[in-house]
Amino acid sequence: MALCGVVGAMALPSELIVHIFSFLSDRDKLRASAVCSRWRECLFYPALWTELKLRIGGGCNGGGSSSEDTPKLEFLMRKFGSFVRELQLELAPVGSYLSPLNNDSSNTRMDQVPGPESDPQLSERWRDAMATYLDQVLCVFTSIRHNRNLKKLSLYGDTCILQQEGLLDSSNLHQIHQGDKKINEIQQLFMEFLSNSRQLRYLSCSFMLGLVTPCSLACLSNPSAETLQHLSLLDHQLGPLISPSELDRLSNLHSLALDFSDLTSELCGLLASPHRTPLHRLSLLLNGAALEFKPLEGTATEDDWKTLVRRSANLRVYIMALEVGSTELLRVLKPSLPLERLQLDSYSTLVTDSIVELISQQYNKTLTHFLLLRDDQDLPDLSVNRNEDPLVLLAWRCTQLAVLVIHGYTVWSHNLVAISRLRGSSLKVLTVSEESIDFDPDQSICMEGDPVHNLVMEVSLSLGRVWHPCLDSSLVLPEPTQHFHRELHVFSMDLLILASQPSDSSGDDGLTLGLCETGETAPVLSWYECCAFV
Repeated sequence: MALCGVVGAMALPSELIVHIFSFLSDRDKLRASAVCSRWRECLFYPALWTELKLRIGGGCNGGGSSSEDTPKLEFLMRKFGSFVRELQLELAPVGSYLSPLNNDSSNTRMDQVPGPESDPQLSERWRDAMATYLDQVLCVFTSIRHNRNLKKLSLYGDTCILQQEGLLDSSNLHQIHQGDKKINEIQQLFMEFLSNSRQLRYLSCSFMLGLVTPCSLACLSNPSAETLQHLSLLDHQLGPLISPSELDRLSNLHSLALDFSDLTSELCGLLASPHRTPLHRLSLLLNGAALEFKPLEGTATEDDWKTLVRRSANLRVYIMALEVGSTELLRVLKPSLPLERLQLDSYSTLVTDSIVELISQQYNKTLTHFLLLRDDQDLPDLSVNRNEDPLVLLAWRCTQLAVLVIHGYTVWSHNLVAISRLRGSSLKVLTVSEESIDFDPDQSICMEGDPVHNLVMEVSLSLGRVWHPCLDSSLVLPEPTQHFHRELHVFSMDLLILASQPSDSSGDDGLTLGLCETGETAPVLSWYECCAFV
């Protein structure tokens, strides 16, 4: 049957246009929406955006979010907030306010940022950053508070610098226009969202200023309390955010993340109850700077860990210890703790060889990831006065070791070769900063050629792949709290069954605003590219 006339794309029904859009990548969807107003309307059909990732600020140019981004965020949340099923949000409000004073393009860690007392203009910029942060969080929760179908909510606020300098203390809120009022409104909106939720399975709130209070979790609806599989509540300053009574409601948790000081004997006993689902993943953040007001007294004992492991035989633990000395680590690293991932991160605090020796002995059957990082010009040698380097012994004893990252400690080249030979191709990641590697002059005399070239060749041969030392130390030293937030997500997600749309062949994983320094290879859309249609 012949067609009468020419039927153009404008004649296609909206349902068919949406179906065609569903086969496109997120980037191509945005490009297609620029064709005409009708295609643009089809872009915002709920079926096309079940998952949304917003990363505002903290981009590759070191810029944070600014007040100019808030209207664009409001537009996107107004379009997607009421129906999105999975929302991941990262806010980095600080970067753009530091950039005029800190032109270093490398990643900036907390201790490298000048304080507000050093420059009045900087203090004013940080107050502006705080005001922008509050406005953007209000925008998000105003849009999602009635969303009953949201299954995954992951929030991260890169506000640690502001909190460290005291700018985010409640005593300073009067300096922000309606600061107290906005904090109270944010807390109320968050509790309203929790009470309206019906099928929440993943809830993660990491370092979100003014959002979570010790009373927040009590507002979680009973249906969501039954469906929740992952819970992560982390804060720099507040006390326990999870009470025993609220944890008791969450009987189907598979994964939990909290401050180490909040894991009390009572909480550990509740997690070991036979009336709840066995726990599979536990992520713990131990911040040495917070131990003064969040002490280790009352935390889980060796007997508590034994009881928990008997109930949860498949439990694995991830610990990040930030600026924690050997004395505190000895109190934390219990023999029965099923440790799988450990990151020892500090600016100046030294991890001793005895601690590394203890780790290799106690966790030889479970440890898969070990990161030893120290951001200091001094490079201590853990192998001094020892017959064997403790890192070599760790590689020998820990037969499951797959990731080893070292920076800020001396690693002799021959020990690095020994590590690569012991673990071979099973060591999937071996990252050592170039400045941490040293060469034995006695051995160099017996070897021909360039010692660096010889090291690269020997390690590459042992690993079965091309290997090079890391030339950029900023790649080895990510911002600790952001790294912990992302790693616990990866650590937990392999167990959780989220009711989300299967990924299409394009490999896109949602709309991403702003590029963070994550090393991701998936296509990422810039903030301005995403907001071109606003």
